[in-house]
Amino acid sequence: MSTPTCRDRVVAPSLLAADFTQVGEEVARAVRSGADWMHLDIMDGHFVDNISFGPAMVQTVDALDDVFLDVHLMISRPDHYLDRFIEAGADMVTVHVEADHDVAETLVRIRAAGRHAGLALNPATPFEAVEPFLEQIDLLLCMTVVPGFGGQSFMAEVLPKIQAAAAARHDRGLGFHIEVDGGIVAETAGRCARAGANVMVAGSSTFRAPDMAAAIEDIRRA
Repeated sequence: MSTPTCRDRVVAPSLLAADFTQVGEEVARAVRSGADWMHLDIMDGHFVDNISFGPAMVQTVDALDDVFLDVHLMISRPDHYLDRFIEAGADMVTVHVEADHDVAETLVRIRAAGRHAGLALNPATPFEAVEPFLEQIDLLLCMTVVPGFGGQSFMAEVLPKIQAAAAARHDRGLGFHIEVDGGIVAETAGRCARAGANVMVAGSSTFRAPDMAAAIEDIRRA
């Protein structure tokens, strides 16, 4: 499979919405249904008010399938735990600009390890916070909900930030993906795509859909 570019639509079901009693089958079902990437949300109970899973789950999913692992570190010290997630098999490691670390140095470390580097910003964080790092990233994640819990409603006020990211990417001649995460269904995926996003993280709307393949296809074509 060729590596997608920022012009390609990518659908990344979020494992957080899967049935954890049968993770292997859930990952296989997502891949069979057309998932391009698997999105794994890592939460530490400090940066966000929830705890999900750690490197062991990343390693488990990596051993199950060769699907691209999009690992989102919603943790206070991504620099401290970075090597563990790289060793566990993460293909993309996304860290938050708001977290307690030297952002530029962490991004350098991710790429030096041969992984793709992502940078995330929360809905309340202005786009200007990530502008200094755009040349260092492969993906910019614009959270479309307040991070920490699944099932929240899409925040349309993030759309201008996506547009600003797309404009900056064009003006600087860059090729990073623009990813959205939170409240993504076919309708909101279409709105995000028109604003400039191409990677759609979807949890409940994929794993809990009556027909996961149809749900993924709807998001891909929205």
